[in-house]
Amino acid sequence: MVVGEIAEPVDLLVVGGGPGGYVAALRAAELGREVVVVDRGGTDGGLGGSCLHVACIPAKALIELANARHGIDAFAPAGLRASEVEIDLSAFQEWRRSIVDRLERGIRGLFDRAGVRLIEGEARFANRDRAAVRLPDGQAHFLEFRQAIVATGSRPGAHPQLPVDGERVLTSTEALALESVPTSVAVVGADYIGLELATAFAKLGSRVGLVEEGDRVLPSLDASLAKPVARRLRELGVELELGGRVVAVDEHELVIASGDGERRLAAERVIVAVARTPNTDELGLEAVEVAVGEDGLIAVDERRLATSRVAAIGDATAGPALAHKASAEGRVAAEALSGMPAAFDPMAIPVIAFSDPQVASAGLSEAEAREAGLDVAVAAASLGGNGRAATLGAGGAVRTVVDRGSDRIIGVHAVGPHATEVIAEGMLAIETVASPDDVLGTIHAHPTLAEGLPAALAQLAARPSAEGERVEEVAGGRA
Repeated sequence: MVVGEIAEPVDLLVVGGGPGGYVAALRAAELGREVVVVDRGGTDGGLGGSCLHVACIPAKALIELANARHGIDAFAPAGLRASEVEIDLSAFQEWRRSIVDRLERGIRGLFDRAGVRLIEGEARFANRDRAAVRLPDGQAHFLEFRQAIVATGSRPGAHPQLPVDGERVLTSTEALALESVPTSVAVVGADYIGLELATAFAKLGSRVGLVEEGDRVLPSLDASLAKPVARRLRELGVELELGGRVVAVDEHELVIASGDGERRLAAERVIVAVARTPNTDELGLEAVEVAVGEDGLIAVDERRLATSRVAAIGDATAGPALAHKASAEGRVAAEALSGMPAAFDPMAIPVIAFSDPQVASAGLSEAEAREAGLDVAVAAASLGGNGRAATLGAGGAVRTVVDRGSDRIIGVHAVGPHATEVIAEGMLAIETVASPDDVLGTIHAHPTLAEGLPAALAQLAARPSAEGERVEEVAGGRA
């Protein structure tokens, strides 16, 4: 049943309540805008988007559980003893849901305090200034908007040989909702999503195979970061099938074709972890004269505007499909549509993976810097001499890329324990155009992993300037 076509006037309509949409809505409300957010809700939606409900947060919760389980064995030499440890994924799912619910309530509280109105439903643009919202009861509600922000995120991508059935062949969404630990898991795709899932299930006790058509794990990151991760995967017993192509899945196994012939991986469950697909195909964007490319992405300018009245952010636009990118773009879009000077022009966007060891990358790699014609100096400090890393029973390295011409840090790349936290200082150094001396002149607490960054930079400061200088894998930190 359709409840008339009398449209409710809306100042700023935000379609999607994920990390881009809700940040945009709150920033616009701060600027005095009357904001309505339409979010689809449901089992894989709700405020916070896929990241909160079925991706980032559930994945990290599972990883923490897996690390705790595996840590019992890892710290046996330190005196930790436990005779039997059981994993109850049903209990984990309840715990995970409690975390997600609490975080979503926090966003709802922010909306209430800011005066942002939330409508649960699916929005589709009807014409240049009107959207129809299908409500959960099937009725329609019409909104006549002055401006709009598209923040609809993305969904797991498809694999031509592996149709997802939600039972045997899963996306990351279903994998993170499992109620028991599979005996065997085959993960297809070795970028950060697949890598995190493969590592977690291996630590939980599954026999894991990881398939990647390319020649290495983490194909989107610098190869130097991928090597220790691949080495650790093998130590965990993960079967790496690099350069392999999935040709079939039978009742118990995944069939892989490679240069060495046909291989079979035990696969009680198969997890498809390939590239994500933008959620732009059901929005009626043509009605608001927003063009969508063949890849499903919306072209925007530096203000995140697709037209003078419609902005697009997050996974609906080009660039890495990351929550923190979407949030940063959300602030820019809200300000631009509110008449403020704003542009999305970050010096770097951090890319992280909660693998083992963790990986984090910000700014230019050595190869990118040299390709840009910069006078490059590179140093890498091993965490082998870092006191905090020693107490964690882990190693790793921090690699820095410096432009000698401008005397500034242009890249920081870390692999090791809590690298996803350590990268924050690297990001700050890049964004503030800091020099190596700026970081070296900052007292870093001891013993901490953060000492890895000045340990790397100190190697360059101690040597005379030389074009193409590189210092590799020196001892880092203090015991």
